[in-house]
Amino acid sequence: MTAAAARPFSRGWLLASCVPTLLVLGMAFSVPRSPQPAAAAPAMADGMAGMPGMTGTAPAPAAAQAAAPARGLASEQDGYRLALETTAAPVRFTITGPDGAPVTDLTVHQTKRLHFYAIRTDLTGFQHLHPEQAPDGSWTADLAPLAPGSWRLYADFIPNTGPHSPEYVLSRTVTVPGEAAPVPLPAPAERTTVDGYTVTLHAQPMAGAYQLTASFEQDGRPVTDLQPYLDSYAHLSAFHEGDQALAHLHPANAVTGDNGGPALTFQAMLPEPGDWRVFLQFQTAGQVHTAELTLRVA
Repeated sequence: MTAAAARPFSRGWLLASCVPTLLVLGMAFSVPRSPQPAAAAPAMADGMAGMPGMTGTAPAPAAAQAAAPARGLASEQDGYRLALETTAAPVRFTITGPDGAPVTDLTVHQTKRLHFYAIRTDLTGFQHLHPEQAPDGSWTADLAPLAPGSWRLYADFIPNTGPHSPEYVLSRTVTVPGEAAPVPLPAPAERTTVDGYTVTLHAQPMAGAYQLTASFEQDGRPVTDLQPYLDSYAHLSAFHEGDQALAHLHPANAVTGDNGGPALTFQAMLPEPGDWRVFLQFQTAGQVHTAELTLRVA
């Protein structure tokens, strides 16, 4: 893995993936297919042995930590470390900085100071939460009970260290005891239905940067009453089959009240080929809906 690949997400990357200036200006560009990336580093130490109902993975060597790609697959990067203290609902965790102290000064991004995700190895059980921080620096997330199996929990945050502070996505893997029942990944499809809404993804994706459009219908009619959700009309999280690498992005469409839709354009940044499980969240009448699709990236 190159040094460039090991860098954390930057504020520039966030702008490219969530509110891309190029799309706002109406410009289009193409990016050649990315080369097959090197294998991901082993899972980081969870330090969770002895927790009720949970077991952790073995520690990874320091060299593996340093080489881990910034795709949410490391528990520590640039001195920032994610430590899970409990996984019983509510989940309690801490993020410490290079000085070893809990990080409390974070930049608000996508209307929240921190985003917390959970996904099982088979890419089921998706959860996206926004924890609260206590005066001692710990965070509490009301994570719903996890089914037996192996899970990855992610914390997405930006330390308030300056105008170009990088974004970090750190994660830990945990194992929930019990008889796991893996669910096969659904075949790639461009359309799904959730809560009476039909969501269609229009894309011919390739690894790297490309445009993706999501359209919304209800009872055969275009939906035009999408409400702002996380400072946009939709939030798309995608997890790569096999290593659970995380990508997330917002559409470029400007937010102008409760009248989003019927189509939203994303500048997708999915760095690896393969199957990605996509979770597209949008809000109508105060309710958040989550559409799930499998997207094959060439």
